[in-house]
Amino acid sequence: MVYTAIMAYDESNIKSLSSLEHIRLRPGMYIGRLGNGTHPDDGIYILLKEIIDNSVDEFTMKHGNRIEVTIIDDTVSVRDYGRGIPLGKVVECVSVINTGAKYDSEAFQFSVGLNGVGTKAVNALSSTFLVRSYREGKYVEATFKEGVLEKEKKGSTKEPDGTFITFRPDPTLFPDFHYLDDIVLDRLWSYAYLNTGLTIEYNKTIIKSQHGLLDLLTKVLGGEGLYPTIHFKNEHLEFAFTHTSGYGENYFSYVNGQNTSDGGTHLAAFKEGVLKGINEFFRKSWQAPEIRDGIVAAIAIKMQNPVFESQTKNKLGSTEVRTWIVNEVKEAILEALLKDKAIAQGLQDKVTTNEKVHKEEQEVRNNSKERAKRTAVHIPKLRDCRYHLDSASAQHRKEAENSMIFLTEGDSAAGTLSNIRDSNTQAVFALRGKPFNVQGYKRTELYKHEELYNIMVALGIENGIDDIRYSKVVIATDADTDGFHIRILLMTYFLSYFEELVTSGRLFILETPLFRVRNKAVTEYCYSEAERDQAMARIRGCEVTRFKGLGEISPNEFKRFIGEDIKLLPVTITSIKDIRDKMEFYMGQNTPQRREFIMENLLDVTG
Repeated sequence: MVYTAIMAYDESNIKSLSSLEHIRLRPGMYIGRLGNGTHPDDGIYILLKEIIDNSVDEFTMKHGNRIEVTIIDDTVSVRDYGRGIPLGKVVECVSVINTGAKYDSEAFQFSVGLNGVGTKAVNALSSTFLVRSYREGKYVEATFKEGVLEKEKKGSTKEPDGTFITFRPDPTLFPDFHYLDDIVLDRLWSYAYLNTGLTIEYNKTIIKSQHGLLDLLTKVLGGEGLYPTIHFKNEHLEFAFTHTSGYGENYFSYVNGQNTSDGGTHLAAFKEGVLKGINEFFRKSWQAPEIRDGIVAAIAIKMQNPVFESQTKNKLGSTEVRTWIVNEVKEAILEALLKDKAIAQGLQDKVTTNEKVHKEEQEVRNNSKERAKRTAVHIPKLRDCRYHLDSASAQHRKEAENSMIFLTEGDSAAGTLSNIRDSNTQAVFALRGKPFNVQGYKRTELYKHEELYNIMVALGIENGIDDIRYSKVVIATDADTDGFHIRILLMTYFLSYFEELVTSGRLFILETPLFRVRNKAVTEYCYSEAERDQAMARIRGCEVTRFKGLGEISPNEFKRFIGEDIKLLPVTITSIKDIRDKMEFYMGQNTPQRREFIMENLLDVTG
């Protein structure tokens, strides 16, 4: 017989938390993921962003054109030369929710942080936090610990007006975190591209852009553009775009300086404006895929009271921007094409090429109808999950945003993953050996190789990533030579045909432990030889197990490594040209040159 205890439910069960207590209890509601600093969306970078956003807002309102950022031993300091926080409200502005000047459209016209939460969240989630405001020869300073005020002081100063903030993320909330220079620099350069005239100094490195989004595309493309970049800028809208010889679409979109990685209404309006402008100029009725395939574009808008679809502000929901963005983009494109014949000719050549390629692909698709029909019903080797990004109801949107598909080698690892996964949000696709190397081949190869075709259909990316079924695509292979080779082949596949999946931050590599170090009392899992050696020094009388493959880790052990302790390494690129050059060298048909490179770089390990 089973007895069920009935818990009392009365007034004693009702709890009231202060705003700062709630932030510490539920940090994900305010900053998204926590993480340890290996991914650009990890919480420590959101904390940095929230502080810098305030300084950039000062620059936007034409107060101060310099921001100094220092990170030493994971302690962040930011100094701007804006107006400074009003001295009588310094403590409230960094500790009381829904307090700030950004509700006042005259004081801050184009701010992202309209909800009065950002700096307070940084304060609450930091082990130490200090704010100092300088105004008209006076200053007020306040220090906090875990969001609780410890000391406040004030006095006179010769410092120029502005605000200084220093904080260290709380290691009890962000275990083993570290700021990575590459991620910080990438974020700071984004600020520079979006705010021409702003100088940012980061650990003595000067970051400044003269030409805004044009500089951004120049860096990303590295000379890969097929024609001179179309660049337009006015007070509320800036965009730049060109085409490359690649497939797919790549977009970088921003609202009031916020990177909207999931796009939104402004990006949709920009795409519509591009379509209308090009068709009107050439007096054609080209479809969107013909015009946009191979495009690389950046768009930034400024608007009052933007409405985002989440606290992390990755997607704009404001509908009123559509009409004016469509019209301004269309008119700017018409003017650019009228003024520059080289741009018009290069663009026309690209779209004409796209037409031919798409017709060829359609013929191959038609010849693959029977297989496509079978695959639509059942994709071999796919063990699907319940919730998908492209079809989730509002009730299950959170689950869909956490969805992922593991691309894993062989049935053994796939079997392990399938048995222990969360079937609501985690799908598994078992690869049959090593995928075909697609480097240098046309996209029609997708329809000739069943496995490559099935991956595309399983992900829902045949017509681009707008309808992708999973939030994350995770390569899960063994940490050996064959596993590394499969990783490279899959990355080549995605970078060749679905580049936007990578540039939008959806491709990851699953990191699993290489070693288990344990005795009767303690068990530790290590992801490198250095971690193993440290664990061996700590654990007396330990035994060490080396995991050679995913299938060697028992299901009970493995479950934690795709659950609460999952470690995902993002696949990122900073230059389209650089990555294409590397793919051609390492994965292309230049065997003699590659053999010569290998021979010149072999290490003698015989001694």
